[in-house]
Amino acid sequence: MKLLITTLLLIFNLTLFAQSTPFVGDYNRTLSEEGKHEIEYKLTLNQDGTFLFHSYSKIKGGNPPEVDKYGKGKWNAKDNVITFSSDKKEDFDEKYTLDFNNSKARFTSKNPKDKTDQVIKTKLTFLESGIFWIKKLDVFKV
Repeated sequence: MKLLITTLLLIFNLTLFAQSTPFVGDYNRTLSEEGKHEIEYKLTLNQDGTFLFHSYSKIKGGNPPEVDKYGKGKWNAKDNVITFSSDKKEDFDEKYTLDFNNSKARFTSKNPKDKTDQVIKTKLTFLESGIFWIKKLDVFKV
Protein backbone atom coordinates (compact mmCIF):
# COMPACT_ATOMS: atom_id res chain seq x y z
CA MET A 1 0.00 0.00 0.00
CA LYS A 2 2.84 2.37 0.86
CA LEU A 3 4.49 1.59 -2.45
CA LEU A 4 1.27 2.35 -4.32
CA ILE A 5 0.78 5.71 -2.57
CA THR A 6 4.43 6.65 -3.08
CA THR A 7 4.20 5.77 -6.79
CA LEU A 8 1.02 7.80 -7.24
CA LEU A 9 2.56 10.83 -5.49
CA LEU A 10 5.66 10.57 -7.65
CA ILE A 11 3.62 10.42 -10.86
CA PHE A 12 1.46 13.35 -9.73
CA ASN A 13 4.55 15.48 -8.97
CA LEU A 14 6.18 14.63 -12.31
CA THR A 15 3.10 15.75 -14.22
CA LEU A 16 3.19 19.08 -12.39
CA PHE A 17 6.77 19.70 -13.47
CA ALA A 18 6.09 18.62 -17.05
CA GLN A 19 3.54 21.38 -17.64
CA SER A 20 5.01 24.49 -19.19
CA THR A 21 4.11 27.88 -17.84
CA PRO A 22 1.94 30.19 -19.95
CA PHE A 23 4.67 32.85 -19.81
CA VAL A 24 7.26 30.90 -21.83
CA GLY A 25 7.60 31.89 -25.49
CA ASP A 26 8.43 34.66 -27.91
CA TYR A 27 7.05 38.17 -27.65
CA ASN A 28 7.48 41.03 -30.09
CA ARG A 29 6.33 44.49 -31.01
CA THR A 30 6.99 46.44 -34.21
CA LEU A 31 6.39 50.16 -34.56
CA SER A 32 6.99 51.70 -37.96
CA GLU A 33 6.10 54.47 -40.31
CA GLU A 34 7.01 53.71 -43.90
CA GLY A 35 10.10 55.59 -45.03
CA LYS A 36 10.67 57.29 -41.66
CA HIS A 37 11.38 54.83 -38.89
CA GLU A 38 11.20 51.24 -37.78
CA ILE A 39 11.46 50.05 -34.19
CA GLU A 40 11.27 46.39 -33.24
CA TYR A 41 11.38 44.71 -29.84
CA LYS A 42 11.83 40.95 -29.37
CA LEU A 43 11.74 39.12 -26.05
CA THR A 44 12.17 35.38 -25.55
CA LEU A 45 11.30 33.78 -22.21
CA ASN A 46 12.88 30.33 -22.03
CA GLN A 47 11.57 27.36 -20.04
CA ASP A 48 14.79 27.26 -17.99
CA GLY A 49 14.12 30.73 -16.53
CA THR A 50 16.43 32.69 -18.83
CA PHE A 51 15.49 35.43 -21.28
CA LEU A 52 16.90 37.22 -24.32
CA PHE A 53 15.87 40.72 -25.41
CA HIS A 54 16.67 42.50 -28.68
CA SER A 55 15.78 46.05 -29.63
CA TYR A 56 16.32 47.24 -33.21
CA SER A 57 15.71 50.77 -34.43
CA LYS A 58 16.21 52.33 -37.83
CA ILE A 59 15.51 56.05 -37.76
CA LYS A 60 15.72 58.18 -40.91
CA GLY A 61 18.16 60.99 -40.16
CA GLY A 62 19.17 59.36 -36.87
CA ASN A 63 22.72 59.28 -35.62
CA PRO A 64 23.51 56.40 -35.98
CA PRO A 65 20.71 55.46 -38.35
CA GLU A 66 20.50 51.85 -37.11
CA VAL A 67 20.87 50.70 -33.50
CA ASP A 68 20.79 47.18 -32.06
CA LYS A 69 20.62 46.70 -28.29
CA TYR A 70 20.62 43.38 -26.46
CA GLY A 71 19.91 42.15 -22.97
CA LYS A 72 19.80 38.79 -21.26
CA GLY A 73 19.41 37.32 -17.82
CA LYS A 74 16.97 35.38 -15.68
CA TRP A 75 13.25 35.75 -15.06
CA ASN A 76 10.80 34.42 -12.52
CA ALA A 77 7.07 34.78 -12.12
CA LYS A 78 4.85 35.31 -9.13
CA ASP A 79 1.14 35.47 -9.88
CA ASN A 80 1.06 37.37 -13.20
CA VAL A 81 4.11 39.59 -12.58
CA ILE A 82 7.43 38.62 -14.13
CA THR A 83 10.61 39.93 -12.51
CA PHE A 84 13.77 40.19 -14.59
CA SER A 85 17.35 40.18 -13.32
CA SER A 86 20.78 40.35 -14.92
CA ASP A 87 24.04 39.23 -13.35
CA LYS A 88 26.82 41.76 -14.00
CA LYS A 89 29.45 39.00 -14.35
CA GLU A 90 27.50 36.50 -16.49
CA ASP A 91 25.00 38.51 -18.52
CA PHE A 92 26.98 41.53 -19.69
CA ASP A 93 29.58 41.81 -22.45
CA GLU A 94 30.14 44.01 -25.48
CA LYS A 95 26.93 42.72 -27.13
CA TYR A 96 24.59 42.38 -24.12
CA THR A 97 24.54 45.81 -22.49
CA LEU A 98 20.95 46.35 -21.31
CA ASP A 99 20.51 46.09 -17.53
CA PHE A 100 17.16 44.47 -16.72
CA ASN A 101 17.66 44.52 -12.95
CA ASN A 102 14.59 45.86 -11.17
CA SER A 103 12.45 45.34 -14.29
CA LYS A 104 8.95 43.96 -13.91
CA ALA A 105 6.24 43.12 -16.42
CA ARG A 106 2.61 42.08 -16.06
CA PHE A 107 1.37 39.08 -18.03
CA THR A 108 -2.10 39.51 -19.54
CA SER A 109 -4.10 36.88 -21.42
CA LYS A 110 -7.69 35.89 -22.00
CA ASN A 111 -9.16 34.00 -19.08
CA PRO A 112 -9.83 30.37 -20.11
CA LYS A 113 -13.26 30.65 -18.48
CA ASP A 114 -14.17 33.60 -20.73
CA LYS A 115 -16.31 32.08 -23.52
CA THR A 116 -17.11 35.39 -25.26
CA ASP A 117 -15.82 36.37 -28.70
CA GLN A 118 -13.77 39.16 -27.18
CA VAL A 119 -10.20 39.10 -28.51
CA ILE A 120 -7.53 39.67 -25.88
CA LYS A 121 -3.97 39.32 -27.13
CA THR A 122 -1.53 37.65 -24.78
CA LYS A 123 1.05 40.26 -23.83
CA LEU A 124 3.60 41.51 -21.35
CA THR A 125 3.43 45.13 -20.19
CA PHE A 126 6.58 46.47 -18.56
CA LEU A 127 5.64 48.21 -15.31
CA GLU A 128 9.08 49.10 -13.94
CA SER A 129 12.56 49.23 -15.39
CA GLY A 130 15.86 51.06 -15.12
CA ILE A 131 15.70 51.30 -18.92
CA PHE A 132 13.59 54.44 -19.37
CA TRP A 133 12.26 53.61 -22.84
CA ILE A 134 10.97 50.19 -21.85
CA LYS A 135 8.50 51.39 -19.21
CA LYS A 136 4.87 50.89 -20.30
CA LEU A 137 6.01 48.93 -23.39
CA ASP A 138 3.65 46.16 -24.51
CA VAL A 139 5.13 43.13 -26.27
CA PHE A 140 2.73 40.56 -27.68
CA LYS A 141 3.13 36.78 -27.64
CA VAL A 142 3.74 35.26 -31.06
